[in-house]
Amino acid sequence: MYRVVLIDDERIIVEGLRKVVPWADYGCEVVGVARDAAEGAELIHRLRPHILFTDIRMPGQDGLAMLAGLRSEFPDMQVSVLTGYRDFSYAQEAIRLGVTRFLLKPSKMDDIREALQAMTNRLDKLAPEEETEALPHAGSFIVHQAMNYIEKHYADKLTLQIVADCCYVSQWHLSKLLNRYAGKNFYDILNAVRIQKAKQLLADPRLKIGQIGEMVGYADTAHFARTFKKLEGMSANEYRNTL
Repeated sequence: MYRVVLIDDERIIVEGLRKVVPWADYGCEVVGVARDAAEGAELIHRLRPHILFTDIRMPGQDGLAMLAGLRSEFPDMQVSVLTGYRDFSYAQEAIRLGVTRFLLKPSKMDDIREALQAMTNRLDKLAPEEETEALPHAGSFIVHQAMNYIEKHYADKLTLQIVADCCYVSQWHLSKLLNRYAGKNFYDILNAVRIQKAKQLLADPRLKIGQIGEMVGYADTAHFARTFKKLEGMSANEYRNTL
């Protein structure tokens, strides 16, 4: 039986799909439902379904980021989108991320059944084949999301897990993507961003070196000093004197 997960913030949609669609006719079983992207991503990492029906416009959630994360980490998982969001560019991006079908709400039962048939057909063909290669576009999309998050939150107490959660992937998978597409590990990227921000702040003589370290995310001044010298080849104070 192919495992199916349903994600939608509208309970009536989720319950309707679970009860009305003849899943067993397609060799499928609904193993979990979720009301938002974060809960859905956690469910998928735990249950590893073969098929996903999901909305990608849920309150306070970035559905495309969730979609990219899941398609990147689970390239064999078949995905169909059910949404009321009628934006062509959004649909294009979803298709580029590898969804099988993009269906607009309210969806007809015939369309849902056709999407389910298409997904199970693909899974049947994948069964004798090796695991699908990770989708390059989905991977680069996730790295872009991660880099943007680091740029905005570099001063916070960031960890690989925190950034991975915002990208809806495991920290192991995000680490692999960062090395593949950025050529650096997470902490090298974070330190590079922090030191670049520190260099900008050093132009203000009113700020003490220790203050600047704290402002860019280093609770330990000695750690800031070591990292700055390692990346710039000189101390923060020496760099300030060059300005």
